Amino acid sequence: MAGDEAPVDQECVEGYLFVRRPPKFLLLRRPPARGSIWVPLSGKVEPTDPTFEAALLRELEEETGFRPVVDPVPLDWHVRFPGPDGRRWRLHAWALERLEADPPRLSAEHDAFEWVAFDEAMRRLHYSDNRDALRRLVERAGLDLRAGSRRPGRPGGNNGR
Repeated sequence: MAGDEAPVDQECVEGYLFVRRPPKFLLLRRPPARGSIWVPLSGKVEPTDPTFEAALLRELEEETGFRPVVDPVPLDWHVRFPGPDGRRWRLHAWALERLEADPPRLSAEHDAFEWVAFDEAMRRLHYSDNRDALRRLVERAGLDLRAGSRRPGRPGGNNGR
């Protein structure tokens, strides 16, 4: 974020899984010990991850059992925040398009999932930066939320920011 030059102690990735027709977004619920909040796929970048994208794909498989069907697209969304351990963390957000709203195979990190429409996702997502990233995905993917159809463009394309 602008003006924040402090070093980052922990890099993290988050993935916003979506399908186009009709537009739906996968939300994962953390178990009660972790607040029972709805979140996107997320995780820490490990020292063994060669890139942020590699960390994202590892988390995708660990938390959902999915492998990508379309290449992940960075949303150019980076959020700094104080981690639960008090260190400085930073999230890097990605769009992960799926062809179907298939049920994931949940890890112990989540106790429920649901594919939901945009408005419901906006109501359920716990963190405001998650809601902001979801708006960015919709814009970049060219999703028409009113009609459930697609406008030209895809995440990361030249259709806006």
